[in-house]
Amino acid sequence: MQPDADEKKVLVVGGGFGGVACALALARHAGTRAKITLVSDKPHLEYTPALYRVVTGSPPLEVCIPLQEIFSGTRVERVTDAITSVDILNKRAMGSVGATYRFDYVVLAMGSQTSYFNIPGLAEFSFGFKSITEALRLKDHIHRLFDECKPPHGSADMKMHFVVVGAGASGVELAGELAAYTRTLAKKYDIPRSLVTIDLVEAASRIVPSFPEAVALKIEKRLHGLGVNIFTNRPMLKAELEEINLKGLTLKTDTVVWTAGVKPNTLYSRTQGLAFDPAGRVLADEYLRAKNLTHVFVIGDGAATPYAGMAQTAARDGKIAAQNIINSLDEKPLIPYQPKKPYHSLPVGYGWAATLLGLATIYGRLGWFLRKLADLRYFSSILPPGKAITAFQSGKTLCKSCEICSPGSINQNIYNP
Repeated sequence: MQPDADEKKVLVVGGGFGGVACALALARHAGTRAKITLVSDKPHLEYTPALYRVVTGSPPLEVCIPLQEIFSGTRVERVTDAITSVDILNKRAMGSVGATYRFDYVVLAMGSQTSYFNIPGLAEFSFGFKSITEALRLKDHIHRLFDECKPPHGSADMKMHFVVVGAGASGVELAGELAAYTRTLAKKYDIPRSLVTIDLVEAASRIVPSFPEAVALKIEKRLHGLGVNIFTNRPMLKAELEEINLKGLTLKTDTVVWTAGVKPNTLYSRTQGLAFDPAGRVLADEYLRAKNLTHVFVIGDGAATPYAGMAQTAARDGKIAAQNIINSLDEKPLIPYQPKKPYHSLPVGYGWAATLLGLATIYGRLGWFLRKLADLRYFSSILPPGKAITAFQSGKTLCKSCEICSPGSINQNIYNP
């Protein structure tokens, strides 16, 4: 190990899947001759594949994994701060409270944020679905609506109409979960189930456009069985208070959840020296370095690489970037980046998932079990075994921390619509 004065500084910006994987890989390499600092605006990693379950009462431990737990016993310095600018030329980043973070290598792993596609009223009159804060806000809103509508003085009317816009993986997962959860709440508040409506809206010609059509049809059948109405070929035009306008259709609703659009974090576009593709993602070379910049690595949602936008891709990017930083420090050849198609497993209501394994697709309880194994595998990659099991088990009971729901009720109702 070199003396501290000569120690290289590696700065990881972002505490999502890519940033965490990169910092861990650097720390776990016994010969890494560098000071590793990870700066994130949150003190935890948000496990977004389970975000939909927070809306329906799942305990937050499964979704919020403290960075302190992840990096316990490692050489990673964790800092909770929002990076406001990155000066590539002078090798420094600025935090929100004036702190300066100097680096020899920087890994840009800021992820993505919600894009509203300039649809009028959408940002003002919809719920986002990108963070645990947004998920908890939606959950509180749903609880409040049911409380307002309970007999004898309440009126369900349009308040019991929930519209999920965007039938990609996030929208489908949320719609399937809401179908069961709202039935549980209706029973709790003595509101007729027939007054509760869940609509799933998609601008494309079918749901989950990234999945094979045969798989999408199976998922659509499952959603219909759960009581979800599906509208395709319905791009959103405008959102107003208590109403949304789609192509050829107007829906009256108090609850619109927007899951249909994301864009790279705006910090990328504010960073001078980077080159971008038409979608605003950073162009990278074959080693995941930003184009023409040997000390800047870009990973995850913000990188212009195949399969960007997937958690698995971000985590894999992080490991490869870490190895190339290690090789660069050791003056060894860098490893070319080889894109890898992500594993797809889509839960649709409790106990059912469509899991793609090569050319085969496993449906139902076995598909669900395979998805849970994938969750456990990820937790085990970032946490000690005991804590990984704890995080995994916290997702088994969907309503464990929900004040107004009784444990097990959702699981029971899902099979008795």
